[in-house]
Amino acid sequence: MTEATDELERTEPGEPAEPIFVPYTELSEDALRGVLESFVLREGTEYGERDVSLDQKVAQVERQLQRGEAQIVFDPESQTIDIVVMANDRSTTRRDTP
Repeated sequence: MTEATDELERTEPGEPAEPIFVPYTELSEDALRGVLESFVLREGTEYGERDVSLDQKVAQVERQLQRGEAQIVFDPESQTIDIVVMANDRSTTRRDTP
């Protein structure tokens, strides 16, 4: 049983489930690519006058994950996964675009 599954089972009925941080290293290469592409494509991010390919955008977000600047988060309430950029003090998170 995974840590994420254990966490879901410990939540009492009627209590809001806490978001689960998913280490990117725990995902298969294909699953990670799918999460990154979904995140990048979800946002209509404007990169200025130059075109940035999907592969470049995915690589940028993957580097943020590797540096610990962003984390993958699963929300058990909505059954969705997202990527959040960590605040500088690492005590809070905020939703950001790649």
